[in-house]
Amino acid sequence: MADVARDPVLDRQPLAPRPLPLTRRQLRVGGAVLAAVLAAAVFCLGLVAGWWQLTGQDKRFIATVLNGLTLGALYFLVASGFTLVFGLMRNVNLAHGSLYLAGAYIGWSVADVTGSWFAGVVAGFLSMALAGLVLQLVVFRRMEGQDLRQTLVTIGISIVLADLMLWQWGGQTYQFIAPDWIDGTVRLPLVGMGYSSYRLILLLAAAVIGVALWLFLNRTKVGTMIRAGVDDRDMLAASGVNVQRIFCIVFAVGAGLAGFAGVVGATALSIAPGEDVRYLLASLVVVIVGGMGSVAGAAVGAVLIGLAEQLGLVYSPTYGVVYTFLIMVGVLVWRPQGLLGRRG
Repeated sequence: MADVARDPVLDRQPLAPRPLPLTRRQLRVGGAVLAAVLAAAVFCLGLVAGWWQLTGQDKRFIATVLNGLTLGALYFLVASGFTLVFGLMRNVNLAHGSLYLAGAYIGWSVADVTGSWFAGVVAGFLSMALAGLVLQLVVFRRMEGQDLRQTLVTIGISIVLADLMLWQWGGQTYQFIAPDWIDGTVRLPLVGMGYSSYRLILLLAAAVIGVALWLFLNRTKVGTMIRAGVDDRDMLAASGVNVQRIFCIVFAVGAGLAGFAGVVGATALSIAPGEDVRYLLASLVVVIVGGMGSVAGAAVGAVLIGLAEQLGLVYSPTYGVVYTFLIMVGVLVWRPQGLLGRRG
């Protein structure tokens, strides 16, 4: 039997897909990270080999940088919830700072009654998650796309909450007592200086939460639905997904993170009237610098703002507060969408 003629086009094996070329932004970010890693490696190698010795001023600088990183970790915990609500859902919640302070007060009260710091952490997170759920159902669900009304209403809510907290807890300052196993001082290797173990754990916790949020939004089905609902909620609803339920989950998680940050931040620092405005302003700056809706951008922005605030406080206290706003103005001029934000 004669051989059937074979089509060389049909017999051709499919070509393997070519890897996508790296973008300029990825190359810049990768180069900056590589340079930072190499600089840290050279610094550590120099300390081990004895090429230089740290003086008192050097240790002061290292302690200031660590304080800036841990303060940035706290800012990230607050701003991560804010970037979920404001950056992703486009809901203008100017009561976010009040959620931070209310979570801290409620957590302190629960910890004072139960004697358990962990109970205070859980109470701060759950109480503010419930408050965020109520805000979404009662306020933001009825004002979708109305930015001005959302702004005015949430400013009013923050004023009312501030007065209620002042009436309930007074004007004195409170502070949590951390458990013994996370309290104390750790001697840093190579540097030869002690540092707060709780602040280091706070830095680690912020990193873990940041990675978990990024994986949740980019590698899970619920995260995909959240991003799809932000881009086109009508199309997502037409596919049979309950958009309001998804948004309620996001708002509850964002508000719960603010309450969680209130407890862990009050353990490192303190609770006092006026902290709500401070952390709301910090969250706004972090989201503007990092980019709306970007968890990685919130992390980068929080680190920049924390370092600028602490370095300015130590080395130029008169103008220290100006540096954070210079960073924000520079980003708005050269990259209005934020360092890691999307265009359009």
